[in-house]
Amino acid sequence: MPPTEDEPTSASTPPVHSSITGLPARPPRRKGRPAVVIPIFILAALLIGVLWWVNHQQSAHGSVPGGGPGGMGGRGRFANGGPQPVAARAAVSGKIDIFLDGLGTVTPLANVVVQTQISGQLVDVAFKEGQMVAKGDPLVTIDPRPYEVALQQAHGQLLQAQAQLREAQLDLARYETLSGQDSIATQQVDAQKALVQQDQGLVQTDEAAVANATLNLAYCHITAPIGGRVGLRQVDAGNYVTPGLSTGLAVITQLTPITVIFTLPEDSVPDVSARLRTGTPIPVYAYDRSNTNKLATGTLATIDNQVDTSTGTFRLRATFPNDDGSLFPNQFVNVRMLLNVLDDAIVIPSSAIEHGQQGDYVYVVKPDNTVTARPVTLGATEGERVAVDDGLDVGEKVVVDGADKLKEGTKVMVQRPGGGYGARRPQSGGAGGGSAHP
Repeated sequence: MPPTEDEPTSASTPPVHSSITGLPARPPRRKGRPAVVIPIFILAALLIGVLWWVNHQQSAHGSVPGGGPGGMGGRGRFANGGPQPVAARAAVSGKIDIFLDGLGTVTPLANVVVQTQISGQLVDVAFKEGQMVAKGDPLVTIDPRPYEVALQQAHGQLLQAQAQLREAQLDLARYETLSGQDSIATQQVDAQKALVQQDQGLVQTDEAAVANATLNLAYCHITAPIGGRVGLRQVDAGNYVTPGLSTGLAVITQLTPITVIFTLPEDSVPDVSARLRTGTPIPVYAYDRSNTNKLATGTLATIDNQVDTSTGTFRLRATFPNDDGSLFPNQFVNVRMLLNVLDDAIVIPSSAIEHGQQGDYVYVVKPDNTVTARPVTLGATEGERVAVDDGLDVGEKVVVDGADKLKEGTKVMVQRPGGGYGARRPQSGGAGGGSAHP
């Protein structure tokens, strides 16, 4: 059977040679599998089109391979020598508040454990737990009957001693008269004088016994020694109480005014001492544990007389009115003390400060829109604002964003973000270095 068009010829068929080259001629193409040929120039055109599209997208989005996004802080379309976009602000003249931050504990001015000074049965408790009491208010009553009896007994002994004294004094008067008449010996008169002095001593002893019994009777009615809040009741009516009771009868804590004891590094001692000597009040602000909510405002009362060598700190006491009860005894607080205020300082944002091997510097934008690195001497810092003691004048513009792409003489395009920094911004809370006055 002759082969079909799709079947190869027999192996015994001799090869066909080309008449021009003498090489074997290409076998005839199979009709059932047509070949697809893509010219090289079509592939090259596609590749060029893809590269152009990628380059166009990068240019449209302002980015280049290996760089950040365009705009503030990225090169983008300015990578080929164009002006670098930066944000800049002018140095202004303003005030800088110098704060010292510390950790403190709310400490009451007085914390009294009420004790009994006599023994007896507790017959009445006149206070309620958590009650605010004033100095002199009744607290508890101890059974007074035994002490009333003791007082009556002391009065009786006093009367007896007073009678003996009067008798001895009358005898002395008669003896002195008789002695003047040489009717009795002088020795008898001297003995009677000694007897009178002895009876006088007995009278004084009995008077002291009366005073002691009166005092014990007064101790039966215990009153508040200070004004403040009464804590939880330690004993109930009907109990027998004695002096030296470990828990006491009640605990009274003075809440208004109240103090905060806090610590500062020992390096601050000279500045704080000098400020105290001026006699002007030093404001102190107490914040909660999260350092976001201001609890109270007070003034510095005094500082301790020595530095704690184990911690390198010294203690200070600040007084707060605490009329609203916002401070509670033994509560932990964060403390900010306004030590001083710098007037007419040259103020710039802290984001403009750069740090190098030679110290701190800023990039100053010159009138020709080029930048120069300017060394500066920094002063006090308040939140995001810092005072410049030397190296900058009021009105000079400093770069606050985009400085990482700059070098000496770089051409820039200044884009000032919204919002000023010269005036203090409202502080939502916290003592964590906000720029607003607490």
